[in-house]
Amino acid sequence: MFQSNTSNSTGERFSILNRRHHPARLNAKEVSVILGFQEHDIAPLMVAKLLVPLGKPVSNATKYFALVDILEFGKNREWLSAATRTLANYWKSKNSRKHQSEIFPSDPEA
Repeated sequence: MFQSNTSNSTGERFSILNRRHHPARLNAKEVSVILGFQEHDIAPLMVAKLLVPLGKPVSNATKYFALVDILEFGKNREWLSAATRTLANYWKSKNSRKHQSEIFPSDPEA
């Protein structure tokens, strides 16, 4: 069977969504599956303060999120719209920077 290269393969997504009881703390992968985002979209949502991890983790620590908050966000149309807009703007900005460097490459011999 074809194995997906994405961070959330179909089998992993299925097992996360079909749990009888979710733990009270969720990691970024679990949050992304429950909210319907990609795992790499969680960091920009944290920067925009739309997702706030529990405690005050250091930058390289695993981030955990409260299940009660995540379930509420999933039911809140305004929050989902704001998160979608934030991610669209993030990727638009990131892609435009990439295209800028392709249009105006730096010439080390100049």
